[in-house]
Amino acid sequence: MNRPRLFAAIKIHLSPEFLNIYYKLKSGLIDEKIKWVEEENFHITLKFFGETPEDKIPEIITELKEASINSQPFQLHLGNTGIFGSSYKPKVVWFGISPCDELQQLHTNIRNQLLNIGYEQGSENFVPHLTVGRIKYIQDKKIFQLIINEYKKTSIQTVEVKAFYLLESILRKEGPVYRVVETLNL
Repeated sequence: MNRPRLFAAIKIHLSPEFLNIYYKLKSGLIDEKIKWVEEENFHITLKFFGETPEDKIPEIITELKEASINSQPFQLHLGNTGIFGSSYKPKVVWFGISPCDELQQLHTNIRNQLLNIGYEQGSENFVPHLTVGRIKYIQDKKIFQLIINEYKKTSIQTVEVKAFYLLESILRKEGPVYRVVETLNL
């Protein structure tokens, strides 16, 4: 029996400016082996649950609702482009998120609420970012770096955050499909 693969996230509704930069990156790096995120799948992960027993889902929803009650709507600013991994072996292309106290507070509220049902905080830092592409292989690292650097300090989009979501990731050969399990309004 397959368990649903769950995560909590903020969905991003893309502006024309966002799409312009995204498509310029894609076309500039068309010869590289990069799995670009599908337009409908852009999100900022707040908490990854992984494969989750069905009977645990109502508890997760209850705690996420509590976290949402203690959080207010806010704005995020997407800007800058970078990579995870080294310049010799890059792994991910991302868009950055300007420091945002409300986002940090939402993450803290979620983390603290989930302690009630046994989800430990873990040692990983919360590094908010928007994954744009997962890198399989880069042939021309020099051109890759030039293109990434071209957008390194670019303002991309302001996002109004009025809700976050508990999503199920359904893995398919063509790429993941995300199904909303619960909407959590701020």
